[in-house]
Amino acid sequence: MTEGEIVERFTRMRPPFLDTFGGGVVAYDRALDRITMEWKAETRHCHSIEGHPRGGVVQGGVIAGWLDSAMAHACVARSAFTVAAPTLEIKVSYLVPAHPGVYRSYGWIVLWGRSIAFMEAELRDEEGALIARASSTAALRHLKKV
Repeated sequence: MTEGEIVERFTRMRPPFLDTFGGGVVAYDRALDRITMEWKAETRHCHSIEGHPRGGVVQGGVIAGWLDSAMAHACVARSAFTVAAPTLEIKVSYLVPAHPGVYRSYGWIVLWGRSIAFMEAELRDEEGALIARASSTAALRHLKKV
């Protein structure tokens, strides 16, 4: 599959989670094993909204979801849609608060084993400032052919 075909397939088989969390896959770089996802943070994703000059602070669980999604999508893309990648553990470092606006998460493979993948991700704002980083381990579950 080409990089474009991978992005198109992710667009076609879009899970409801992406609508809830306001995002989707926008690019895949095979050479880097890296997925790029874009997210639109809205006040519905925030806490501390009342009187906040920037519309609130995006809830940490939403940010973790953005990062986790990028890493899982990187696994699925690398496998050409032959594996699912349920998260076994994730560590997120929140560096600065996120507010309503547009963000990109980048997820990539650090090590690909027979049954486990180690991944990393980062979240950046529209200006490219680093908002959060994550590392994760996922089980590689080979899908049965139908």
